[in-house]
Amino acid sequence: MSIIASFLFVVFAINVANAGPKYAGIVMDAKTGKILYSHKANDARYPASLTKMMTLYLMFEALDQGKITKKTRIRMSKYAASKPPSKLGVKAGRTLSAEQAILSLVTKSANDVATAVAEHLGGSESNFAARMTKRARQLGMRKTTFRNASGLTAKGQLTTAKDMAILGLALREHYPKHYRYFSTRLFKYRKRKYGNHNRLLGRVKGVDGIKTGYTQASGFNLVSSVRHKKRSIVAVVMGGKSGKSRNAQMQKLISKYLNKATRRSKKKMLVASINKQVATTQLASVVQLPKQGPMPIFRQQVDDPALLRIEQAHVASITFANNKRRLSKRSFNVIRNKLLSMNNTQSPSPKHNSKSSIDNLITASVETKTPVTSVSRVNKSVIQFKSSGWQVQVGAVPDQTNALLLLSKTRQRMPSLDNARKFGEIHDYLEPVVKNGTTLYRARFAGFESKKSARSACKAMKTQKIACLALKG
Repeated sequence: MSIIASFLFVVFAINVANAGPKYAGIVMDAKTGKILYSHKANDARYPASLTKMMTLYLMFEALDQGKITKKTRIRMSKYAASKPPSKLGVKAGRTLSAEQAILSLVTKSANDVATAVAEHLGGSESNFAARMTKRARQLGMRKTTFRNASGLTAKGQLTTAKDMAILGLALREHYPKHYRYFSTRLFKYRKRKYGNHNRLLGRVKGVDGIKTGYTQASGFNLVSSVRHKKRSIVAVVMGGKSGKSRNAQMQKLISKYLNKATRRSKKKMLVASINKQVATTQLASVVQLPKQGPMPIFRQQVDDPALLRIEQAHVASITFANNKRRLSKRSFNVIRNKLLSMNNTQSPSPKHNSKSSIDNLITASVETKTPVTSVSRVNKSVIQFKSSGWQVQVGAVPDQTNALLLLSKTRQRMPSLDNARKFGEIHDYLEPVVKNGTTLYRARFAGFESKKSARSACKAMKTQKIACLALKG
C-alpha cells in the first residue's frame, strides 16, 4: 500500500470513528446486490423521515393499482394538521392532490401530509403503519418496524441501514416511473416554494435521490441513489452529528465505492416484487420463460401449439392472451421460436371444475350493465394466478374487464377491505374457469388471514347488498 493510499485509509477510518455512536452506513451495488461497504449496517436505528420512503412506496403502489390517481384529493384531518414540523401547514378540512402530497414528502418531508396520506390509504395512521411493516417484511426488511407514516420518533419504530438500502432499491426497481419524483429540486405549493432537503442533488455527479431524515433521537440520516458511467449504487448514512457532516460522509462513500461497482448489465431484479395486484409490464420477449408453465386458459380458437405454450408460460405473469396485441411481430416470433425449441410443446387440456355451485353467482349486486372499453377506467393488470388461503367471491362473469370492474366497484363500496389489521393484506384476484365451452372469470378478494376474517368481510358486504361467498382457495 502506498503512503498516500495509507494516509487516505487512515483519514477515512478516523472520520468513521469520529462519526459518533449512532453512526451506521452501507453501500450496495445496485446491479448485483453486493455490499461494498458496511459499518453497523444491521444495528437498530431510528429511521426518522426515511420512514416516508415506505409511505411513498405504498402511495406508488396505490397509483399503479388504480386506487388513487395523481389528482385524488387527500383531506387534512385535525390529527394530521396537528403534527409538528417539518410540515406543509395545510389547514384541517382542506385538501391537496396526491401528486402534491408526493412532492411535499419528497422535498419538504412534511409530517402533516404523511399522516393525511396514511389516513386516506389506511383509514387510520396505525392501520397504515401495520401495512407498512408488513410490506417491509415482504421486501426482506427483517429488522424494520413502523409505528407511523412520518418518522417522528415513536417507541418500537426501528430500522437498519441495510433495510433502508433494500427499500431504496425496491423503490427504484418496482416503481421506476414514479421514482423520478425523488429528483425534484423545487416544489411550489400555493404561493410558497420548497427546496429539497437533499443537498447532494445537483452537487454530486450521478446522485438522483432519495431521502433525508432527522430527529434528535436518530441523528442525521440520508439514503442516496447514484448512477454514473454505467455504475450504480445505493448508499445509506445514519446517525450523523450534523447535516453537513452527514453529507460529507455520504460524498466520501460515493467517491470511494462507486468505482468498485460493476459496469456489467443488470441480470435480475434484486428485491422481489410482492405486489400481486399488478402484472409486470415487461415485454414477453425479455421475460425468462419457465420450462413448465401453469395450466392455460382454454380457448378453442388457439390451435397453434406454440401459441398455447406461450399462454401456458405467461398466464401467471403477464396474462399473455390479453396482451399479445401489444407485442411487435418480431417480439412474438422471438418467443415462438424459443418455445418451439423446447421439448413437450404440446399442452394438456385443462380439466373442467366440477364445483359448479360456486359459479351460480354470475353477477353480484354491483351491476356492470355496460362493458368497459376504456383501459383508463379500470385496471386490467390483475394477475390470474392460484391464490391460497381464504377468499371472498363476489361474482363470475364471462368478461375479464367487467370482472375487474366488479372488484373495483366492490372496493369503492367497501373501504374497510383496506384495513390490513382487520382482514390481512387483501388483493384482487381473477380465477378463470371453463364452463360449457365459455370462460368465466371468478372475481374474488384473496389474502384473508383466516376463515373468520373472510366470513366477516362477506357479512359486511351483504349489509351493503353485495352478494358474496367466503371459501377456501
